[in-house]
Parts: sequence; C-alpha cells; structure tokens
Amino acid sequence: MGVATALPNPWRPIGIGPKHRNPLSDLTGTPGLGILSLSQTWLWCGLVLTWRSSAVAANFWQQSRRQLLQLLLANGCALCQRSTAGSLCSACQRQVQHCQLATPLQATAAGLPLLSWGAYEGSLKRAIAALKYGGEVGLAQDLGLELGKTWRSYCSLSPRLSPLLLPIPLHPSKLQQRGFNQAELLAHWVGRVGQAPYLGDGLHRLQATQAQHSLSPSARRQNLAQALAVNHQHLKVLRSRPVWLVDDIYTTGATVEAATQVLTRAGVEVAGICTLARATLHSLV
Repeated sequence: MGVATALPNPWRPIGIGPKHRNPLSDLTGTPGLGILSLSQTWLWCGLVLTWRSSAVAANFWQQSRRQLLQLLLANGCALCQRSTAGSLCSACQRQVQHCQLATPLQATAAGLPLLSWGAYEGSLKRAIAALKYGGEVGLAQDLGLELGKTWRSYCSLSPRLSPLLLPIPLHPSKLQQRGFNQAELLAHWVGRVGQAPYLGDGLHRLQATQAQHSLSPSARRQNLAQALAVNHQHLKVLRSRPVWLVDDIYTTGATVEAATQVLTRAGVEVAGICTLARATLHSLV
C-alpha cells in the first residue's frame, strides 16, 4: 500500500501563507491575521466604505452648516444693504475713508483745539445719519475706533494729565426714543483706543431743544440757552482732570460752546473738543 500524499489545496490563495503578511490585516490593525473568508472580506470592505461615507457626510455637513450660519449672521451694509460681515461693505468703507480730513486739528472761535476725523459730507454724512436715525449702532464702533486713532495721535504729543471724555447729552425723551446717545457710544470707543475714561452722564440736557441742523447760528445759540447743566454728583470727578467734549458733528459750534460755558462756570477745565465729523462750507450749503 502506497504512502498517501497531501494534495495541494486549490482554494489556497497563491502567495499567502504563514510566512506572508495578509494584506487585509491592515484593516484590523492585527498583523499576521489568518486568511479572511469571503464573507469577512466583504464585511470589512463594507465597514471601510461606511466609515469613509460617514466621514465625507460629516465634513459636508460641517461645511454646509458653517456657510449657512455665515449667511444667516451676515448683515446688510448700513449704506448700500449689500451682504457683509461688518457694518459697512468694503466699497462703502473706502467711500467713507475718502471723507477723512488731511488736517484734523483746528481751533474753535474760543481758541479751543477742535479735533475731527472727517468732513461732514458724502458717505460719512450718510453713515452718521444711518447711526442716529437708522439705528445702525454698529457704525459707532467702526467710526469711533477711527476717531480714537486720530485723538490718540494728538494726545500722545501732550504730556498733560490723561483727560476725561465727556459726551454731549441727549434729552431723556430723545434718548428713550432713540435708545442710545451716539456721542456716548463714540466716546466709549475713543476711550478704548486712547485708554482714557469717559463719563456718560457728566452733563444733563434739561430742555428738549429743536433739532440744530435746521437753525441759523444765532437761533442755535438761543435754542441751547439754559438747556445744559452739570451733573453735580460727578463734580469732583469732573474737576479732577481736563475734559474733552465728544460729539458726532461740529457745525457752528453752538452746542459745544454752551457746554463749555456751563462747565467753566462749575470750575471744570475744558481742554478740547473731539468730533467724528466737521462741517465744511460745502456741507453747510
């Protein structure tokens, strides 16, 4: 009787044996794993494809969600209503920048330094109107930071005691109607840049005066007579350092002149006036 010999297994894959690495072992992370059955191979392939599909789907969802949030959170430009992440689109920002004054410093009729960022015309005039009457309060930050840079550059040349920023007040009825005082918002951001404190209620407006822009210079002074008063609760603070008045627009100077007179009578030193815009001959026409 002959010796039985083992016949070769026709189903054994060529090149895979105890001395060869199973290529599919990389999927399990277990080197040297034995031969996978056909059903196990399909199972692993299915798991890999499912994982890759899930990863792609998750990445797609994250990107879509991010784009959707950007779309929902995007604001309309305060001047042209184009979609933008800030208060102004890039085109309107450039137009507002064109209004910046080459010489921001000049003197008032009373000899006080008047520091203004831009000319009250064009896109800057429209931006101020959007802030005051359109409720675009985000503009106060953008414009206030620009004004703050100009004010900081000027104050860095002066070795005097750090001043106190004092915004021109609104009458309580107008403040309630508008919801904010644009001069106080500007003073806040100017102070942030210039590292100077501001006092929001250092002055009171006692009378609800008529809008200044429709009045002549003499009528403006008469309109503001007895309209402003010092808040005596803060008199000690006001007298402790020089004061800079902050307002959005300087036209004839009647408002800051009235505020200066009231403060001077109370023993407060007014060192200067800081405004976002200054009227020119062209803008007064």
